Amino acid sequence: MGSGFQLNITDLKDRLIGSLDTPFAGAVLFGVHVDWHIVVEVLLVAVIGFLLFQKSYQPEKRPLTEREIDQLCEEWVPEPLHPPITKEMEYEPPVLESAAGPHTIVSGKEVINLASANYLGLIGNEKIIEACDASLKKYGVGSCGPRGFYGTIDVHLDCEARISKFLGTPGSILYSYGLSTTASTIPAFCKRGDLIIADEGVHWGIQNGLFLSRSTVKHFKHNDMGALEEILEEVFLQDKRVKKVLNRRFIVVESIYQNSGQMAPLDKIIKLKEKYKFRVLVDESNSFGVLGKTGRGITEHYGIPVEKVDIITAGMGYALATTGGFCTGSAKVVDHQRLSSSGYCFSAAQPPFTASAAIAAINVLEESPDLLVRLQKNVKILQEGLLQIPGLKVSSDPLSPLIFLQLEQSSGSFKSDLFMLQEIADRMLEDESIMLAVSRRSLLDSCKLPAGIRLTVSAAHTESDLLQVIRSLIKVCESVLATKE
Repeated sequence: MGSGFQLNITDLKDRLIGSLDTPFAGAVLFGVHVDWHIVVEVLLVAVIGFLLFQKSYQPEKRPLTEREIDQLCEEWVPEPLHPPITKEMEYEPPVLESAAGPHTIVSGKEVINLASANYLGLIGNEKIIEACDASLKKYGVGSCGPRGFYGTIDVHLDCEARISKFLGTPGSILYSYGLSTTASTIPAFCKRGDLIIADEGVHWGIQNGLFLSRSTVKHFKHNDMGALEEILEEVFLQDKRVKKVLNRRFIVVESIYQNSGQMAPLDKIIKLKEKYKFRVLVDESNSFGVLGKTGRGITEHYGIPVEKVDIITAGMGYALATTGGFCTGSAKVVDHQRLSSSGYCFSAAQPPFTASAAIAAINVLEESPDLLVRLQKNVKILQEGLLQIPGLKVSSDPLSPLIFLQLEQSSGSFKSDLFMLQEIADRMLEDESIMLAVSRRSLLDSCKLPAGIRLTVSAAHTESDLLQVIRSLIKVCESVLATKE
């Protein structure tokens, strides 16, 4: 009513004043000169004031009766704390009863283990066990505090220095938990208003870091450099059209992707980085200790100076067979995280014996370059053998120790594909005593890549182990896939 009423009053005022805007607009009444303009305006003000001070209509308020209260309580249904339980959620993974080496014990029987990322076969290595034993006797188990609050122990500093020396970087920083490394590093450097361009296939730790940074995030098609350059060009053209405050800009990728086993073309990424003035963060969890002639990762593999990558992160629960993670780069990159990275500032420091294990593992890697030769030999054997598997295809990089098998004919549904692949993995464990993993994802994981069976190759696997895996997969896949047709 308000806006319509104002328009009508204004219109009425204009008409009245217009009609009075004549030589006779003023008159003498009872000997007093009357100005009709003023009379009309006073009347309008009085009417508006009267309407403004009228009380709005309010329904009668009365308290609810006890019967009404009881009825509302009976009808109220609380929102569930979790989504409905599905068959996928009820899945219970196998429980290991021994170390996660190339062979392990599950449900009392020995199985060939291709589900644990023990790439260099260092689990159970005597030198690492001796280093852990000495560390436990000297420091105990836990560190009992964050690094900045009396949780720093000399072995932490030794481990950081050892990683920097091995990679040839100015500095490194340790994290207690591998997955929190990228999830804490990204928000330490990127804030609201910054721009991150990330591969759509990055693992959940990176996804979490992107979310926590509150930056503007653009995703490009998985491992597609044409799609990446298209986004970079779009940003470049937008900058030319609109002048705005400069912000921090990162390209975020994995060296070997946890969700596909494919390798990032770092040489092309570096060229795009330099052309469009971006920084690059590379997660090397699955390539540190694996790629390159000496295991120094993807930069060594491509022959790229390590300083061209602004930030390198990696989990140590893969090739190094310990726990925790690290970030390495320039001294400024490292020092900034010591005061601004949540995973470093607020988590209890890494247990000292796990840092000792990491130092010992790097020493073993440097002293035994044949580990890398054996690993790549095993990768080649398994990769070539898996090409014979009916109904499945290899989708990972030929050099990746993380091998993915996907359905040749996908149903188009991640869940449907996952159930079929899980049936293959279950049959392999029950009938063939071979443990494989399937790419299961949490409800929080936004990765859209297809489901696959993951086989993690170790330098400790024997050729007979790998040939047995190939023969068993052929037999099981023929049986399972035939029943689905």
